[in-house]
Amino acid sequence: MERKGYYSDALRLFSKNIPAMISFFIILIFAAAAIFAPLLSSYDPNKQVLAQRLLHPSGAHIFGTDEFGRDIFTRCIYGCRISLSVGLVSQAISCVIGFTLGICASYFGKKVDDIISFLIQAFSSFPFILMAMALMYALGSGIVNLYISLGLLSWANTAKLIRGTALQFLKKEYIDACRIDGGSNFRIITKHLLPNCIPMLIVAATLGIPEAILSEASLSYLGLGVQNPTASWGSMIAGAQTFIRTHTYYSLFPGICIIITVIAFNMLGDGLRDALDPKLR
Repeated sequence: MERKGYYSDALRLFSKNIPAMISFFIILIFAAAAIFAPLLSSYDPNKQVLAQRLLHPSGAHIFGTDEFGRDIFTRCIYGCRISLSVGLVSQAISCVIGFTLGICASYFGKKVDDIISFLIQAFSSFPFILMAMALMYALGSGIVNLYISLGLLSWANTAKLIRGTALQFLKKEYIDACRIDGGSNFRIITKHLLPNCIPMLIVAATLGIPEAILSEASLSYLGLGVQNPTASWGSMIAGAQTFIRTHTYYSLFPGICIIITVIAFNMLGDGLRDALDPKLR
């Protein structure tokens, strides 16, 4: 595969995909908000001001305040840090595991492939959120354990995708030529298989991030993820359920943040898949 021409064509196709480009800029805005959160709000996301509890949206508090008088807008943008970091870190872990097992299954075949394929089927068969809940019960709540749990449980689809992609390239003549020339397994994997699997790895990671964000929100809502007073969209919605009839805005804004982020990542992933997968061109 001619890498330079391949990626230039992919970039051209992606730039013509309007929904994907809009999603890309939305994600950039959320990422900038997460990075520059202290500059976007002068409020402390964890400071309680009981005299200002449950205020409706106004000029001073554009999203209103929660039951402890904390500014909801501030907590939403700080919660963006949690969601994006969980999505990115957990998918980084997932991609490392998925790529390694997918390459091993395709390259070594036979018993190795049978064992890894069985593991892929096993992990794909169980409800993801139930396994995540069980693992979080075992490890305990906290952001680091969220990274580990979601990363360890979400590698199966990546491994399946990489296995299928690698099997296609292992049939190429240049792989046989490299073997005849005395190329080691490590050289074949790193020089030929890894570069050709990177596009599918990018697509898998991009589509896996919204799943991780939803899982984090669900676990935090259930009290198994990020703990108070740390701002998290899921824990904010959990705290708002008591006031959902009288102060609907409290749960509305973090819910909208989750919806927009998840849709943006899904549309970005679809756009990347259309641009990077030669079969879809």
